[in-house]
Amino acid sequence: MKIVRLTLGGLLFIAGIVLTLLPGSILLVISGLMLLSYDWPRARGWLKYSQSTMSVGAKKLDRFFLLRKLSRKKC
Repeated sequence: MKIVRLTLGGLLFIAGIVLTLLPGSILLVISGLMLLSYDWPRARGWLKYSQSTMSVGAKKLDRFFLLRKLSRKKC
């Protein structure tokens, strides 16, 4: 089971990296890191880092769109 998990996690991670460079989804990277983190502690750190970076980016985008929406209402 461990070999299947590592192989599938590695394939999802690599496919996610390729699709991130091309138009695609980052969800493959997250799912690949999630599978790899069961057996590889360093992947757990990468998973936490990528999750925190994505949440900070989402908060910045939310704030940007909120301020943009509020500035249009004032005009």
